[in-house]
Amino acid sequence: MIRLTRRRVLRGLGAVACSAAAHPLTTTVTFADAPGDARLVVIILRGAMDGLDVLRPVGDPDHAALRRHIGAEAGPALDGFFQLHPALGGLHPLWQSGELAFAHAVSTPYRDKRSHFDGQDLLEAGTGMDVAPGTARDGWLNRLLQVIPGSGGETAYAIGTDPMKILDGPALHSIWSQDAALSISTQKQLLLEYLYEEDPLFHAAAAEAIELAALEPGMAGDSAMASPMRNRRRGRAAETLAAFAAGRLAASSRIAAFSITGWDTHKDQSRALGRPLSELAVAVETLRDGLGPAWGQTMVMAMTEFGRTVRENGSKGTDHGTGGAMLLAGGALNGGRVFGRWPGLDEASLYQRRDLMPTADVRAYAAWALAGLFGVGRATLEGSIFPGLDLGDDPGLLL
Repeated sequence: MIRLTRRRVLRGLGAVACSAAAHPLTTTVTFADAPGDARLVVIILRGAMDGLDVLRPVGDPDHAALRRHIGAEAGPALDGFFQLHPALGGLHPLWQSGELAFAHAVSTPYRDKRSHFDGQDLLEAGTGMDVAPGTARDGWLNRLLQVIPGSGGETAYAIGTDPMKILDGPALHSIWSQDAALSISTQKQLLLEYLYEEDPLFHAAAAEAIELAALEPGMAGDSAMASPMRNRRRGRAAETLAAFAAGRLAASSRIAAFSITGWDTHKDQSRALGRPLSELAVAVETLRDGLGPAWGQTMVMAMTEFGRTVRENGSKGTDHGTGGAMLLAGGALNGGRVFGRWPGLDEASLYQRRDLMPTADVRAYAAWALAGLFGVGRATLEGSIFPGLDLGDDPGLLL
């Protein structure tokens, strides 16, 4: 008589195609104990977000003349000088509670070419212009993992369908996509539910796999109601990614990275920018709600490859620029402020008389966050994680 054990049954489930969200069903379970309680979420805003529209310098005397059509609809006032885009209005309570901040007039060392691909490569590699775009062997988050003792495959997640070069490299990390194909028959679903009924950890993973399978086209459980549910899911991509990240970070993971697209607003920016900003706001709110008490130890950094032109173009949009803004959020943040030195918008103060002049390296803010969250030393930050960076003075990002 063959004894039916969980191990034997699992060996017979080779036909089950599972996402990384339910990886215990098909792969070795590795839940690494990451040191400390700090959490970091990096959101790459692909397409060059216009920081001058997201965080409007309405107190600058030159702003109104440069933006005659963009920014006509007023948003929440922040500090008497800056105004928030109305699509981020839902995050204003976080500003008031000190859990939201911005850094303005920031950029990577990338200059003049203004290529999305090269700009994103440098942003995710964390290098300077001494390293040609696209040639870096690993991303700065992966280099961070290489210096964190005890980090493992579950410590960091690259989330979504876009390649996340920021986590590429030799250090172990996990990858999850909401578009991973699942195939779980009714019989296997019942078997999984039975097997993991008394195991809280695996039961939760199995339940998630079953739910995701029901939302994929052509798979078991794809009923007449599943199609509109699937469409709504795809329409909430940023929310889905943030919810998965929050679930992992509330448990054993400590670092997550995903991207939000749609920031290339060459035309009709007043209409086009609202959608990605709304997605970003929902992502931040989802992270806050999903992390629960862990939100107090969390830093969220949303950054883009470069900013956009100071003057709007003839299509009521903006073109590729240089200086931009980054969004910061989290319970670990010393927020309710705009970090950085404002350069001014008069023509003599602009970069090449067309772009916002960068007054800080976006990598420096990321580096100070790593120093405070994970105890990484200055020499390591400037020498290996962000090679060539001058860290400068501590801006006081963290509480």
